[in-house]
Amino acid sequence: MDKTDRPEKAVRVSPRGAATRSALLRAAAQVFRTVGFAKAGVSEVVSVAGASVGSLYHHFTGKADLYLALYEEFQQRQQERTHQAVVDARAEGESDPTRLMNIAARAYLLGSIEERDTARLFFSGDGPPGFDYQLRARLTQWSDRNVALFRKADEPVDEALLIVVSGAMLLAVAEVVRRDDADARKLADDITALLSQFERRS
Repeated sequence: MDKTDRPEKAVRVSPRGAATRSALLRAAAQVFRTVGFAKAGVSEVVSVAGASVGSLYHHFTGKADLYLALYEEFQQRQQERTHQAVVDARAEGESDPTRLMNIAARAYLLGSIEERDTARLFFSGDGPPGFDYQLRARLTQWSDRNVALFRKADEPVDEALLIVVSGAMLLAVAEVVRRDDADARKLADDITALLSQFERRS
């Protein structure tokens, strides 16, 4: 099992337990943004959350688990944004696979800009051991779904295109979240315009 894989937990959570879990996640995000993951301590998180150390360990295995839970929530929101952007584009009559991929990539970048404080947590290089690998793997999975727009059902994955797109997105997010809104949005448009020029190789 990968170091960053989170262990399975019981899914039965009371409303009070769910509120505590949410408070711990909000507190962890605040602490991680302020001092960074490496310097953050469990005691700081529970203090900000107004919770106990015991309650933290009831819901999470430690600060790495908190970090990964925050990332999963962020990634889920990003998946919803990109999916909705493609659905909306299709509803408006867009069917060109290159433009659909462009729309999905732009939605991902704009979501990162919208949540830049959160996105910085995951693209700064300051995370649990093994997280960089997981981040690349998840972006590759996301890119694979978008690269699939280029190919028919029975066609193999274009590995070179997949590597280029996922690598470009990894670097692009890390860059746009460092810039102010106007500059970040212009860069996102420029990057996705370049990505849209990629063509499936025959």
